[in-house]
Amino acid sequence: MTWNANWSANAACRGKTEELFVKGAEQNRAKVMCGGCPVTAECLAEALDNRIEWGVWGGMTERERRALLRRRPNVTQWRRVLQPTG
Repeated sequence: MTWNANWSANAACRGKTEELFVKGAEQNRAKVMCGGCPVTAECLAEALDNRIEWGVWGGMTERERRALLRRRPNVTQWRRVLQPTG
């Protein structure tokens, strides 16, 4: 599988992004949309690299992303971490 630089055009949430910018328990429901998305890694890398603070990105809430960033403070390019190899 190759990295999709134009990932947003293939996102499962395309045209429904307002559903991803919700609060509290609604975020867990929003994450379901990410489950079958073909560009979850690209989306998550975008959010992590740009320190996007709001919404569900790549199947993770802002709280989950903050925790990941705290655990891996030395990562400067999340694509290198998230890109499938092979």
